[in-house]
Amino acid sequence: MSAPPQTRGEPITDRRQLAAYLESGNKPADQWRIGTEHEKFAYRVSDHRPLPYEGPDGIGELLTRLQRFGWDPVEEKGNLIALTQGMANITLEPGGQVELSGAPLETLHQTCAEVHRHLEQVKEIGGELGIAMMGLGFQPKWRRDEIPWMPKGRYKIMGDYMPKRGNLGLDMMMRTCTVQVNLDFASEADMVKKFRVSLALQPIATALFANSPFTEGKPNGFQSFRSHIWTDTDPDRTGDLPFVFEDGFGFERYVDYLLDVPMYFVYRDGAYIDASGQSFHDFMQGRLPALPGEVPLITDWADHMTTSFPEVRLKKYLEMRGADGGPWRRLCALPALWVGLLYDSQALDAAWDLVKGWTTEERAHLRAEVPRHALRTPFRGRTVREVALEVLEIARGGLARRARNDNWGDDEAHFLNTLLDIAESGQTPADELLAKFNGPWGGSVDPVFKEYAY
Repeated sequence: MSAPPQTRGEPITDRRQLAAYLESGNKPADQWRIGTEHEKFAYRVSDHRPLPYEGPDGIGELLTRLQRFGWDPVEEKGNLIALTQGMANITLEPGGQVELSGAPLETLHQTCAEVHRHLEQVKEIGGELGIAMMGLGFQPKWRRDEIPWMPKGRYKIMGDYMPKRGNLGLDMMMRTCTVQVNLDFASEADMVKKFRVSLALQPIATALFANSPFTEGKPNGFQSFRSHIWTDTDPDRTGDLPFVFEDGFGFERYVDYLLDVPMYFVYRDGAYIDASGQSFHDFMQGRLPALPGEVPLITDWADHMTTSFPEVRLKKYLEMRGADGGPWRRLCALPALWVGLLYDSQALDAAWDLVKGWTTEERAHLRAEVPRHALRTPFRGRTVREVALEVLEIARGGLARRARNDNWGDDEAHFLNTLLDIAESGQTPADELLAKFNGPWGGSVDPVFKEYAY
């Protein structure tokens, strides 16, 4: 989640302005960048409990001390709730998950260095405070009512609204972590092709990164319970968006989708105003019950776009949203996968050739089955594991052709090695966790807090 928005921008009087806002993301290929985001669970080393906001070892103190590394504070109603440094941000998810939203960078080498630098910083502060962090897709031990809420206004509004639309929305907010990458497009046609490829292949990423097999200390029957949670969060704003594959899809069609997504809030004068369930259509007509007589600013549109949660999300760039959080190497592997597929024209063509014949029903089958079965999911006479191997080969070729070498002359393809190991072995990260739970961990999840800490 981003830091609090600024209340500024032009008034919106015509829906064409909304499509133009998306279209303004078009960039020539030499300006394409890689923006990686990852969330992680923070907890006390002594008892593994999630951190409150307040207190000598709380999230607020963590953020305060991180400022020594040159981060600038962002406050909301007197609470330090985010940090900024250039184009990077450190923000908080509702249950205290700490997120790095990285700067837009040119190469995966830079991305991985950024991730490493951030994890070193939080580890240094953690050592002082007796806290640690780890990347999993779902909180493995604690109940939702044992996790403190963070003091952010939008989360109070979302938390009140979520249970009205699905059974697992609060779990999504409080108990999940993901890794994402944000990537650019050159034109509307380029956006459409990348959107279709990445949406179709999102379940393949979900399978490779599946890392959430525990709930409240026990196996939950899923490989990626985090992914399953999104299927019962809010049908108005989640899913795999079949209309993206229909003829005529483009910026305007996505605007139509977003206009139909019920609102959560409006941000004015440093505060979030509850507009949950209200209509952006009405807002544009000056008929929003929460702000009668006002029309939206372009910043309101930017905020509204952050309140839809499909598997791939369009802003001025495309967000890949299908992966569970994980250890350091997989935080670098997720952007490597998508950069390899989408930032090389030959790879993008090959990926499109792979998925263009998949039907709506087949894509829905993958979305429904992969959270439980991951790489073992049957698909078109083979398994997702075999599809994943093909996808990784396409991505590796794309990264090799990009030929962005580091100081030692290595290109970016080696960042895929951890995923190749998973696909070749057929053993997901969740399988690894379950084997330890059923073996050396003796039926306890507690060792995960030590063995998988950053």
